[in-house]
Amino acid sequence: MPSGLIVKALSGYYYVLPEHTTELESIQCRARGIFKKRGVSPLVGDRVAYELTDNGEGTVMEILPRTSELIRPPIANVDQVVLVFSVNEPALNLPLLDKFLVHTESAGLETVICLTKRDLWASPEAGEEEASSLDAASVPQSLDEVVRLYESIGYTVILTSAKEGIGVERVLERLSGRISVFAGQSGVGKSSLLNAMIPGLRLETNEISMKLGRGKHTTRHVELLRLPGGGIVADTPGFSQLDFLQVDADGLGACFREFAAYSSRCRFRGCLHLHEPDCKVQEAHGLGLIADSRFSSYTQFLEEIRDQKRRY
Repeated sequence: MPSGLIVKALSGYYYVLPEHTTELESIQCRARGIFKKRGVSPLVGDRVAYELTDNGEGTVMEILPRTSELIRPPIANVDQVVLVFSVNEPALNLPLLDKFLVHTESAGLETVICLTKRDLWASPEAGEEEASSLDAASVPQSLDEVVRLYESIGYTVILTSAKEGIGVERVLERLSGRISVFAGQSGVGKSSLLNAMIPGLRLETNEISMKLGRGKHTTRHVELLRLPGGGIVADTPGFSQLDFLQVDADGLGACFREFAAYSSRCRFRGCLHLHEPDCKVQEAHGLGLIADSRFSSYTQFLEEIRDQKRRY
C-alpha cells in the first residue's frame, strides 16, 4: 500500500503527496469512515497509507504514528513552531505571545519567535509612540527590551521585514531541513514573509484594519509549502484567541521556562506559585529575576484554566 504526506486538508478532502517518488502533484483523498467512528481525524503533516480508487482519487486507509501534534493550529509531525508577531499594526501583544509559548512548550516543540514589520517600528510615527505599540499589559517599553527578555529565557528571536528583506535569510536558515509551522494572530505578516522566502508563491495578503487593530484571515486553511534549499513550512490561519484544553493548572508552570531554576526548590510539591509559603518562584519574581509581564501572564492563564475547569 503506498504512503504519503498530507499537505493540505480542505472541505473534507485530504491532499496526499506520494512518498518515494518524484511526483509533485498531490492525490485528492477521502478518509475512511472508521476514523470518524474512532473520533480521529487526519491532520496536515500526517504520514498516511492510502489506496487509489477507480476515479483517480484515493482513500486514506491508515494514519502512521505521529511524532507531535498541535490542536490549534491543527497539524502533526512538525519539528518546530515559528511564532509570528508584528512589532506594529497590529500592536505587539505579549500576553498572546506568552499564551502561544505555553502551547508550544506543552507540545514539547522547539520554538522560534519571529517579530515582523521591523520597518514600521523604525518609522517616525512608531518612534513617537514607541511605548504604545506594545500591548498595554506588558512591562517592557522598547523593542530591544522585548528581544532581550525572550532571549534571556532561551528563545531565538528574529526581527524581520518582508518589505525591506530584513531577517528573511536568517529565518530560512532556521527552517532548512525541518518541518515547521508558522502560527500567530491575524494580520501580522505571515503570508508576506512566506512570499518573500518562496519565489513565485504569491499568497494573498491584506492591509491591517486600523479600526479593529487586527488583520483579516487571508490564510483559510493549513497547507504545507516546500522551501527553496530544503525544508517544509506550514502556513496557518491567524487567530486572536487560544484556549487551554491541553494544559492543566499543575502543568502550567512547566510551560514557563524561566520558572524551572526556582520551582524545584519550592517547599511544596505541585506548588502553583501564588500564595504558598516558601515559594521560590514568587521569591525570584520579587527579586526581579522573573519579568513582571511573564509572571502576570502566568497568573492570568492559571485563572483562565480554573474558570474553564469550573465551566466543564
